[in-house]
Amino acid sequence: MITAIVLIHAEAARIPETAQAVAEIEGVTEVYSCAGDVDLIAMVRVRDHGQVAEVVTGQINKTAGVQRTATHIAFKSYSRSDVEAGFSIGE
Repeated sequence: MITAIVLIHAEAARIPETAQAVAEIEGVTEVYSCAGDVDLIAMVRVRDHGQVAEVVTGQINKTAGVQRTATHIAFKSYSRSDVEAGFSIGE
């Protein structure tokens, strides 16, 4: 499974509609509106890199309100339980 984090710059007046449209794309698991350098962050989870390209360039970039994107591919996932287990001495 490939996880991609897609940073989305959107038209300010269309952020809610753009977020909803992106959230409805197959392969997009979450969309967050946020403060900072980007307007939206989409989490994409698909089987292979070809599907990442299709979801991002074929669909997200063509969604009304999306101005530009930057995509980051995740190598490894960490969770609180993973980190805590790594430091556990087995008591």
